[in-house]
Amino acid sequence: MAGIIGIIVGMAASRRATRAVRECNALVQGAVGSYGTVDPKALRHVAIVRYDALNEMSGQLSFSLALLNAVGDGVVLSSINGRAETRTYAKPVVAGRGEQELSPEEAQAVHSAQASAGTTAATDQGSADHDRAPGRTPTSVARPMA
Repeated sequence: MAGIIGIIVGMAASRRATRAVRECNALVQGAVGSYGTVDPKALRHVAIVRYDALNEMSGQLSFSLALLNAVGDGVVLSSINGRAETRTYAKPVVAGRGEQELSPEEAQAVHSAQASAGTTAATDQGSADHDRAPGRTPTSVARPMA
């Protein structure tokens, strides 16, 4: 009799453990109600665009880095590197659009971050009409955050 009770208790424990593993896996994969498990305001999408901002240096040492959450809010950080000085800028992004005018490289970083998320929100191409320095070919890398 004790053997049968042990088997029944073991089967019940095995079922509970299997259910707990399934629930944990669903949480990790984001399958369970995203608003209940994943904060939509948490940093989710990152992209970086590297480029040569000035004619005096090469090697794509300047960059624009977009850090966005699931709703497209965040910041674009840009670093313009020259021989004598480096300038760093931070511009807020709301719903995928720059609150301030974005450079073409900053807009590309925002767009790449959104593309990594599969979103199609518009980016502010505000300063696309600015002259581009010769040799200023940006390269971008987008990485979705897990």
